[in-house]
Amino acid sequence: MDFKGSDTVPGPRTADHLPHTAQAAVKIVIVGGFGVGKTTMVGSVSEIRPLTTEETMTQAGVGVDDNYGSETKTATTVAMDFGRISITDQLVLYLFGTPGQERFWFLWNGLFEGALGAVVLIDTRRLEVSFDVMGRLEERGVPFVVAVNSFPDGPRYPLEELRAALDLAPNIPIVECDARRRASSRDVLMTLMHFLHSLHTTGALT
Repeated sequence: MDFKGSDTVPGPRTADHLPHTAQAAVKIVIVGGFGVGKTTMVGSVSEIRPLTTEETMTQAGVGVDDNYGSETKTATTVAMDFGRISITDQLVLYLFGTPGQERFWFLWNGLFEGALGAVVLIDTRRLEVSFDVMGRLEERGVPFVVAVNSFPDGPRYPLEELRAALDLAPNIPIVECDARRRASSRDVLMTLMHFLHSLHTTGALT
């Protein structure tokens, strides 16, 4: 795999059909706790109209879902989000966003099936949620990068402090992002592609 800079990714959204030049497709999952921006990232970066399974939040989730930092959120993903982006003329990524609430985590196993890699989105206001998320990926052997989604009221920490707090291995990339911005979300995916390429080169990914 040979990945150039992030500016190789086409800018405008395209028709729903695959480019005729596409030769390979890769499944990527975007995971994280409730309200960290998974649906936003898929929607911002997808070159097709994204598929979402958002439903209006009801009283059934009160006392069950941890919505700290997302108290104004009125809808939530209950199955998955789906989008697509062409990294090059030949390589296409299929993006699957997972539901964030723990009561829907049983769906993750199916979404992880066949995934080459993952993006773990984190919110610095709720770092503790990230441990279970990363643990599930490690159990299944899915390589991942960590993206720190910037929220206006979220505390800011140096990335190396966050690496230590999350107990990340030195080789796992951690980057800042704004999931609302297509270029920023695209760069996170490029970071993941470069990481997967490095694992493949060293024989850690077969």
